[in-house]
Amino acid sequence: MQEEVARYLKKKVKVGSLDVHPTEKALVVNYELEATILGQLGDAMLGDKKECQKIIRLKSLNNNTDVAALAQEVVDKCKLIHPSKLSEVQHLISYLLTRKDTGKDGQISLEPPPCDGSVETANLNQLDAYMEMLYEEMPDKVRGASLILQVARNPDYLEELCKNETVLGALARVLREDWKKSLDLSYNIVYTFFCFSVFSEFHTVISHFKIGSLCMDIIDGELQRTDQYREQLTKRKKGGELGSDPTRLQQDYERNLKKYQTVVEKQDQVLRVCTYLLLNIAEDVRVEEKMRRKNIVGLLIRMLERDSPDLLLLVVSFLKKLSVYMENKDDMADLNIVEKVSRLVCTENSDLLNVTVRLLLNLSFDVGLRAKMIKVGLLPKLVALVPEERHQQAVLAVLYHLSVDDKCKSMFTYTDCIPTVMKLMLNSSGPQVPLELMALAVNLAANKRNAQLICEGMGLKLLMKRALKYRDPLLTKMIRNIAQHDGPTRALFTEFVGELCEVVSSGCSDEFVLECVGVLGNLSLPDLDYCQLLTKYNLIDWIKDSLLPDAVEDDLALEVVVLLGTVAGDQAAAELIVNTGILTSLLNLLNAKQEDDEVVLQIVYVFYQLTRHEITRPEVISTTEVPAYLIDLMHDKNTEIRRVCDTTLDIISENDNDWAVRIQCHKFRWYNSQWLDMVEEAENVDTMGGEEMAGGEEGLGHSYLHHSDVLDHQGLYSDGMSSPESEEYPGINGHTDTSRPGSNYTNRFSADLEQFADELLKKAGV
Repeated sequence: MQEEVARYLKKKVKVGSLDVHPTEKALVVNYELEATILGQLGDAMLGDKKECQKIIRLKSLNNNTDVAALAQEVVDKCKLIHPSKLSEVQHLISYLLTRKDTGKDGQISLEPPPCDGSVETANLNQLDAYMEMLYEEMPDKVRGASLILQVARNPDYLEELCKNETVLGALARVLREDWKKSLDLSYNIVYTFFCFSVFSEFHTVISHFKIGSLCMDIIDGELQRTDQYREQLTKRKKGGELGSDPTRLQQDYERNLKKYQTVVEKQDQVLRVCTYLLLNIAEDVRVEEKMRRKNIVGLLIRMLERDSPDLLLLVVSFLKKLSVYMENKDDMADLNIVEKVSRLVCTENSDLLNVTVRLLLNLSFDVGLRAKMIKVGLLPKLVALVPEERHQQAVLAVLYHLSVDDKCKSMFTYTDCIPTVMKLMLNSSGPQVPLELMALAVNLAANKRNAQLICEGMGLKLLMKRALKYRDPLLTKMIRNIAQHDGPTRALFTEFVGELCEVVSSGCSDEFVLECVGVLGNLSLPDLDYCQLLTKYNLIDWIKDSLLPDAVEDDLALEVVVLLGTVAGDQAAAELIVNTGILTSLLNLLNAKQEDDEVVLQIVYVFYQLTRHEITRPEVISTTEVPAYLIDLMHDKNTEIRRVCDTTLDIISENDNDWAVRIQCHKFRWYNSQWLDMVEEAENVDTMGGEEMAGGEEGLGHSYLHHSDVLDHQGLYSDGMSSPESEEYPGINGHTDTSRPGSNYTNRFSADLEQFADELLKKAGV
């Protein structure tokens, strides 16, 4: 029978993340179980997926535990954990050791308050007697529930107690009827069911008696009761200001305030055990979804206003668990969770602070919530936590998400983030800097002011030294972002150009070399002798080899073209490029990569750079394929390609009359294609109709039907050499807005096109 079931039922397990239990000494393995029912022919007929969790409780974990051995044991026994995650398991177990203890002697961590002062010891054999007390007056009910709780707190008795449905049914009934009458009674009974919730195999007890739903009702009711108490206190305080005997009214207010504080302390205990129970049973995703429909998110966020650290730890842990689902995250956003949780970032409770930061990390994937984090002033608070090792990884991840937004990058300037990040990077042991740290640093370096702060003192030199020593591609990417900013920071790179060229000419083509080429491509320095660099480090041959189609990865080929665009700005280097046949290599690459807009754009920019120099311009023009390609690309769908093509063609038109006529003709035909079609149709009609068209249509027939007449009619063209397309773009009218939305190289064309625009305007006599 089992073989037959195995034949028609296919199970697939997909392991997810590995984390620690928020309150217990346990590991939580998240995984997805997919079950598929197969037909007789083996085809899938029905399938379903279920999100599951496996909790691995480490009951023997203490300060004397051999962490490495325990981690190995966990990996060996749990088939859901791949052996490659051994180091991660060790790290999580070490974290559990340093975290505040959540239990004693294997018992559940919640400690009942001395509600009735009783020291009576419970006995498993007296359960029926304890149950009878539940039918008496309130003091006896509290005492009976307390004694049953004592039994339930011993895990060895849970299985026996689970079988006694009469006792459990009585507890559930009393809780449902009397929870509003006594906080002590509520606490004892909910705590009893909480003991069952600790173990997954007893969750059926909770669901059978609908304790989860009842706990949510209790939480809602107690929160409403708190609001009522606060309103009453506020009224009494106002009455003290208006009454005839302020002293007596003030004393009455203080007396009621103490009562309120006592009630709040008991409420916190009840809310805590209810929340803990709900958190435990929420390991079943279906149960969690039911809670969401009953507004568990709203209840948890309301509890964020409480002051009990133990309660807040559970509440934030629960919110963190829920926040991985978009629906819950959206509910949290609507309820202003960022504003509510921001005060907890300043807490002195390390456990609460850690789980709060991890909640913020989950929320920071949302753009709107990131903006709120900045608005409520979380940025400096989070930066202050970076040096703390326990919170460092999560805090850096949150800061990285915040740094993704360009508006936020500049705000890091006003914090201590950059000095802290620099210190952590330069003091990092080993060749690899932590990924979260490097990701943040790369984003920060994309801001000009941040880049200046990074380069202060010996900053850039130390970064370059480390990057070259360890061949670190991420660190080099950060340096590349620094190099993209014009001004004094770019000039600092002069002393490192030689070392970068040595790396590039080494013949390797890994990520590190790619980033080094990117750095060189950003270094447009007027005092740099590019021609000498190309010859000294034999870069010409390397460039030609790299431009061969499919010779290197596309990313590296693109960076090589970008480097050529920078180098071609120097006249001597441009001449060397033309004389060594690189122009042909660029045309071949353009043919091969004509669908890649970024490659096409950068190649066209190289052509533009070469046409700017008088010494290389004739060679570019005489290579008929270059102007022809530029004419074809004038009407490309990419705005930036059109802009650079149009500007380059204007230069060619100014210096070659033959090409000027061809370019003008093409522009005219393109922008007047519809009108020309109509003229051709009219010409055909005239040919067929003979003399009948010679009357009223004579002017049209003789003035515009012949191509020579059309081209000689100068009034049809725009003023100057620029086309209507080019008039819309900077570099023609002298506008300063040169942003390139689709490109990674937004600053390359600004100065060049503006300079060319000035030259055109002078020649036009403007």
